[in-house]
Amino acid sequence: MSCKSQQNEMSYEVIKTDNEWREQLDQMSYLVLRKAYTERPYTGKYDNFYEKGTYHCAGCDEPLYSSSNKYNSFCGWPSFDKEISDKLVYDVDYKLGYPRTEIKCKKCGGHLGHVFNDGPRETTGIRHCVNSAALVFKKS
Repeated sequence: MSCKSQQNEMSYEVIKTDNEWREQLDQMSYLVLRKAYTERPYTGKYDNFYEKGTYHCAGCDEPLYSSSNKYNSFCGWPSFDKEISDKLVYDVDYKLGYPRTEIKCKKCGGHLGHVFNDGPRETTGIRHCVNSAALVFKKS
């Protein structure tokens, strides 16, 4: 996982105007995906959700995470120890005054959440902390 900013280097496959995003997405999904908001902890529909399937980007339907990589980190947001290969871009976010690794959908640039190095040591040691509002679940 590189903390090098990819934002200025990326050209996304799905590009829409702000009005198009507002029309397509519900209010919370719009705020999270397009304005990098964070939903309140323990309020997202996928926090304690463990059905088998795939989690897709709510903005462009790109498959991002498998349910086999989801785990309960007790942080209040859906947590995954890894993504589906080559589906994300990483950026550096300084909104809290210190650097955090932000994760975005590679296809549409939607903000998903952040990555931390406190995940399960028996797998990757990484925790993808993702907003439920950024995801759509598809049962397998």
